[in-house]
Amino acid sequence: MLSTMRRSMGNIAIRSMSRQIMPSIVAVRNLSSNGNFQSSLSFFQKEKLPANTIVRFVPQQTAWIVERMGKFNRILPPGVAFLIPVLDKITYVQSLKESAVEIPSQNAITADNVSLELDGVLYIKVTDPYKASYGVQDFQFAISQLAQTTMRSEIGAMTLDAVLKERSQLNSNINRAINEAAKDHWGVECLRYEIRDIHPPQNVLEAMHRQVSAERSKRAEILESEGSRQSRINIAEGEKQSVILSSEANKQQQINAAAGEAEAVLLKAKATAEGLKKIATAIKETPGGEQAVALQVAQEYVKEFGKLAKESNTVVIPSNMGDMGNWMASGMAIYNNLNKTINSEKK
Repeated sequence: MLSTMRRSMGNIAIRSMSRQIMPSIVAVRNLSSNGNFQSSLSFFQKEKLPANTIVRFVPQQTAWIVERMGKFNRILPPGVAFLIPVLDKITYVQSLKESAVEIPSQNAITADNVSLELDGVLYIKVTDPYKASYGVQDFQFAISQLAQTTMRSEIGAMTLDAVLKERSQLNSNINRAINEAAKDHWGVECLRYEIRDIHPPQNVLEAMHRQVSAERSKRAEILESEGSRQSRINIAEGEKQSVILSSEANKQQQINAAAGEAEAVLLKAKATAEGLKKIATAIKETPGGEQAVALQVAQEYVKEFGKLAKESNTVVIPSNMGDMGNWMASGMAIYNNLNKTINSEKK
């Protein structure tokens, strides 16, 4: 019973409030039709602002700016929100997500007087919805213009080669300059700036192509000369090693030949000495051996003397050639003198 009475009283209160509010809503609509008040955005604006329906649901990562009787009242967080009809109005809707702003193509002159055409992309995020709404009329347009002017000033302090080589440094400088102006005053943070395309003039582009071709030709010639030089060095080194190895081989061959000859002479001398030793032993131990040796010497003397006329046209003969006995005696005398000399050396 009590709950039924409460519900009926609530319905009566709501009906009375609606009756009081309706005339004001009608007046507002009349003002809107006369052109003095607009409850939504115009045709040329991108999105319509949310209407005041007393109860609203604010999406995630979105901030709604509420004005009460034309003055800033509060920022609605994500979730359910209650508004007072007529008095409260949602004037700005700010997205707290990261967004990309395209920087249109523009011309800039470098420090070495080269005209470049550049465009880029700016990534921004709203950090303070109040400043983004009341600090600047259109923060995206303002940041776009600031990025263009900053880009021109930064490129004007750099040469063409520096712009092409230090693009990351250029992006960092532009990002820092934008944050100095936008973060504290406009409530917008520039997360990063990227130069998308750089278009130099056609004559500069052709000169760059010629420079690249000349550089590549230079590198090819250097590599070819280095290869030829290394080839000649390798050939000379090979010939040097060949000569050294050949001389070492000749040296070893001569050493081996000398060692062989020495060994042959030594063996021959040993054989001769051994033969003479056996002959001497046989002469001493054999009865009449000395006479036989004397006879052998005399025979060899006569034999060798007979060969003189064959080997030379000039022949020197003893004066007593007709006395054969005297001739034999001379041969025996030579043999006896040799024996005496050997015996005296032994003593």
